Amino acid sequence: MPQRHGKQLRDNLFVRMLPNLMTLAAICAGLTAIRLGFEEHYGPAVLLVLVAVVLDGLDGRVARMIGSDGELGAELDSLADFLNFGVAPPLVVYFWALQEMRVLSWIVVLIFALCCVVRLARFNVGNRAGTLPNDGNGFVGIPAPAGATLAMVPMFVAFAFTDRPILPDLAICVYLLLIAGLMVSRVPTLSLKGLNVARGNAVLIAAGSILLIGAFFIFKWVTMIVLCAIYLATVLWAALAASRRHLTRKR
Repeated sequence: MPQRHGKQLRDNLFVRMLPNLMTLAAICAGLTAIRLGFEEHYGPAVLLVLVAVVLDGLDGRVARMIGSDGELGAELDSLADFLNFGVAPPLVVYFWALQEMRVLSWIVVLIFALCCVVRLARFNVGNRAGTLPNDGNGFVGIPAPAGATLAMVPMFVAFAFTDRPILPDLAICVYLLLIAGLMVSRVPTLSLKGLNVARGNAVLIAAGSILLIGAFFIFKWVTMIVLCAIYLATVLWAALAASRRHLTRKR
């Protein structure tokens, strides 16, 4: 009976379409974030980009779970990633704080978008060629969803403490360039996809996840700042570790 139920679930048209529908919903979230940023509704715009990040993390897992992953889903996912992570975040930041600089800040937005599309293209080529890290525990460079989230850290800080830009425009531009550079860098970064959770720790992980969700709903911007700071610390640690290994090989 369980096998028959699982087969019926996979054969259901809506269920098979669910991952693609999630990807399309993420595209709608990214487009709406751009519109809200243009209309100066910055908080909702940032939240919609974060919704796109969550949907991006779920659609592939759902597709693999129900056995409906295919070429169409892969193409949709790649196109959605460029819009949601390469276009929407820098545009929202631009509308929020960088319009006075105009030419320079727009060049930064373009560079961020180009770095994101190059990163996505490199990932797709490596995925098809089978040259990506095969342990599932790491990426080369920070992934596009992480780059999109990190790009909005100046907004998280402002929303948490003052509700207006704290950093000078030039500092925000330099920060965006740094994140763009990390996306196309060769710095090894952590991936949660391949991490195995022991059964004995499942309850702790679940409790931690519930606490994290609760913290987000109560102190969402502070929670995002802390999460981004922890992630950047892991990137720095991985970069230093890779540098030490490189020096050791040279000797």
